[in-house]
Amino acid sequence: MTNPTSRRALLAGLLAGAAFPAGAQVGPTQPGPSALPHAPPAGPSPFRFDDVVRRARDLARAPFEPGTAPLPPALAALDYDAWRDIRFRPDKAFLSDQGGPFRLQLFHLGFLFRRPVVVNVVRDGVPTPIPYQTALFDFGRTKLEGPLPVNLGFAGFRLHYPLNKPGLLDELIAFLGASYFRFLGRDQLYGLSARGLAVNVEGAGGPEEFPQFREFWIEMPPKNADRAVVYGLLDGAACTGAFQFLVYPGDETVVDLRVSLHPRREITGIGIAPLTSMFFIGENDRHHSDDYRPELHDSDGLLMQSGGGEWIWRPLRNPRERWISSFQDRDPKGFGLMQRDRVFENYQDLEAFYHRRPSYWVTPQGGWGEGAVRLVELPTANETHDNVVAYWQPKEPYAAGQAVELSYTVRAIGERELLHPGARVVNTYLARPSASGGPDAPPDPLTRRFLIDFSGGDLAYWLADPKAVEIVPSTTEGRILATSLVPNLHVRGFRAAIDVRLDRNGQSTDLRAFLRASGRTLSETWTCPWTAA
Repeated sequence: MTNPTSRRALLAGLLAGAAFPAGAQVGPTQPGPSALPHAPPAGPSPFRFDDVVRRARDLARAPFEPGTAPLPPALAALDYDAWRDIRFRPDKAFLSDQGGPFRLQLFHLGFLFRRPVVVNVVRDGVPTPIPYQTALFDFGRTKLEGPLPVNLGFAGFRLHYPLNKPGLLDELIAFLGASYFRFLGRDQLYGLSARGLAVNVEGAGGPEEFPQFREFWIEMPPKNADRAVVYGLLDGAACTGAFQFLVYPGDETVVDLRVSLHPRREITGIGIAPLTSMFFIGENDRHHSDDYRPELHDSDGLLMQSGGGEWIWRPLRNPRERWISSFQDRDPKGFGLMQRDRVFENYQDLEAFYHRRPSYWVTPQGGWGEGAVRLVELPTANETHDNVVAYWQPKEPYAAGQAVELSYTVRAIGERELLHPGARVVNTYLARPSASGGPDAPPDPLTRRFLIDFSGGDLAYWLADPKAVEIVPSTTEGRILATSLVPNLHVRGFRAAIDVRLDRNGQSTDLRAFLRASGRTLSETWTCPWTAA
């Protein structure tokens, strides 16, 4: 049995040392030969990322305590609408002291958000926790009886910035719930989310774990700051971590992450740079709904660039049962969940505006070694649940007590996705080929036709000589019966058709295809799984 006071004593020490981070000098030091006589004692060193790393390392040495103090009953009973009606007062926003362009607002505890986080502002290198005050919030129609505790804490925070118009503050990035965060570029609306860390998403040997950010530090930005600096301390049963977020707002807002992970135990199912999104229906998958809206998704595909330079596109699906795809690689150059379809008419949603949801693209810094980009798709009956997760999983487990240092960037991409110069997949359709027994013959359940539209790159050039372009298909199971490739002027590219037949019901295959001309690859590689039913 572990000592129940050990971790509490450790946390008390961490909080007590907030103003004196690691390396701080609290008394005079012995002068060296060149030191001036009677030199004043050095003050505490400025708070920095190394201080968060130290706290994460020390925290990993103590047992994990999943519990937290219960919320006051009035807050614990809030439903979503009542919680959402508690809004931070914009005139109380933090970070304005030096005239910088960023503003900090806080989220109130309640509803699903029951674990408090500590939020600090770092001024001149000294972190100061923001105390809870009811005066910071407008409770709207939500009425709470009795005073709330002064040490209540907050659910998370968000930063505002004049992202779309000068002088008009827009929400830029928000940290709320477990290790989730999401951010926007210009003219984008919230859709998918990023996460600090994923553990056991696939549920091997137990349920998924959700590490949580327990404390944040936000640096006071100077007057002409072009970035926001945020530090986060992550805590979970499997791992602790220190995170540095450098947030650069713009057309495609970029977040640079520096991460130091400290496993409490060996971790086999860890997910690095995880992205979470929603796919309900699309042009390639409509069997779940007869909704008047043709498509409903925050992302429509996984894009990755392998360590060898190949670009791979995998359209997302809403599967009938959980589906896991793995793309083995070494030192990947990038991956992301993308929202490629930017045509309003394909969604017809006047409220959600799915065509304005961002794509998130992850670019590793340095070699990540061997592993795989993993894609997990879960069935969902509506558009309210995130059912897609993508992340990098290293081949070797992370050992207990062994620190792991990582760096990467996440970019919020809008309508102009210009990650590579080749042709892109813009549509995927599924159909049944014509039956060989005539129009009245029953369709063959073991045969399926895939239609893929390729657009962009040099395809407009090759439309003048379409016979010079070929489709290069392959399948892991079964056999390819027929292929065709015809110009598609509507996308200024080509439409490929692939007929594939499997050997038995329940058999699955992974299809791949790309375009080629004169021995040169013209497009990214389309890949898609299919199971005969």
